[in-house]
Amino acid sequence: MPTLFENVWKAHAVRTLPSGQTQLFVGLHLVHEVTSPQAFDMVRQQGWRVAFPERTFATVDHIVPTSSQRRPFIDLTAEEMTAALERNCREAGIQLFAPGASGSKDQGIVHVIGPELGLTQPGMTIACGDSHTSTHGALGAIAFGIGTSQVRDVLASQCLALDPLKVRRIDVNGTLRPGVYAKDVILTIIRKLGVNGGVGYAYEYGGSTIDRMSIEERMTICNMSIEGGARVGYVNPDETTFAYLKGRRFAPQGEAFTRAVAWWRKIASSPDARYDDRVTIDAAEIEPTVTWGINPGQSVGISEPIASTADAEALTFMGFTAGGRVAGTKIDVAFIGSCTNGRISDLEEAARIVKGRRVAPHVKALVVPGSQEVSRVAEAKGLPEIFTKAGFEWRGAGCSMCLAMNPDRLEGQQVCASSSNRNFKGRQGSPNGRTLLMSPAMVAAAALAGQVVDVRTLLEEVHA
Repeated sequence: MPTLFENVWKAHAVRTLPSGQTQLFVGLHLVHEVTSPQAFDMVRQQGWRVAFPERTFATVDHIVPTSSQRRPFIDLTAEEMTAALERNCREAGIQLFAPGASGSKDQGIVHVIGPELGLTQPGMTIACGDSHTSTHGALGAIAFGIGTSQVRDVLASQCLALDPLKVRRIDVNGTLRPGVYAKDVILTIIRKLGVNGGVGYAYEYGGSTIDRMSIEERMTICNMSIEGGARVGYVNPDETTFAYLKGRRFAPQGEAFTRAVAWWRKIASSPDARYDDRVTIDAAEIEPTVTWGINPGQSVGISEPIASTADAEALTFMGFTAGGRVAGTKIDVAFIGSCTNGRISDLEEAARIVKGRRVAPHVKALVVPGSQEVSRVAEAKGLPEIFTKAGFEWRGAGCSMCLAMNPDRLEGQQVCASSSNRNFKGRQGSPNGRTLLMSPAMVAAAALAGQVVDVRTLLEEVHA
């Protein structure tokens, strides 16, 4: 019996190409300011038009400054790229969410606002010029990150030429212990299966642990599928999915929603679906997890030593030793945000750790909401006051320090406790900067202590 991946692929297949690839119709195309300018130019040079402008939505996120979003931006490159996106969207008739535009109140990271607005829906094929498009699979969509030439193809034809994928089912079963979060789950999966373990696969996540997760937690899991080598990551739609989508602006309304739910149920993987591979993980064995190296698969549980067989290049760059521990590592910067962990539930959990405490004097700490809507909800809950009283900087919505294509960057050999998704050399702006990936709660704990610590010790104090 078929999986959701097979059902959605078949529903969107236009034809099989001579190359053996599938010409796949794209239901939703998301664009941002960094990977789209050349694509629009290529379409224009060929004399083509955007085929389905109503299926494309744009936002400004990667390069947008977070300290001030008043236009024009002080950063000339950011202003030029934003202006170019505005011009391209205006000419093509594409809806844009950007500071200073009519949709400014909905601006945010592309993988945050898509689900937030109800644009992301089960059974969709979704493409975006960003590798973390897999995030949208949390709602039962098949979502691909694509390159600039493929952005051109979707603009011009609403189709992509893609190779079919195998499907690996990853079941996480049991109850996560206090202080263990979705971020720890996906870091553990990547550690176990490897950064190339998912090459050629779509990852289907399930099991009792995933079933109990909120949509925002599932988004964290699916977001980092790409870090494990998978092209796609998804969770089958269920009652949690339907409740999340109901009433959102671009979701079906009224009777249309009822009909949509009936179809969404049908496209989910059959109970007896056949998979190309299956993996099972015990949730009770997962602990707060931190990366020690230069790719997301190089991680350890907070109580564990780094393996004696650890990669020498990564150890040297990061300043660790085989058999040593990440716990106790001094940090210089703490970053809470990104498309992985910049949603309201992430900020709420970090605020629970921070409340009534102070950031260590030597630490620069940033909280960057994933969208304007996340910021508004956080403000209504009083979260900015909690963070700023503790010594964090509260910023505007954007990608920020995740990839440092904006003024939020590491300097020199600074060590950053980060809730983002990649710890590659130079990822956060400095070629010598060092990134330790962890959950937002763990970042909050590290900011307070000035070093990497086990967040569970602080949670015990919260509950005391």
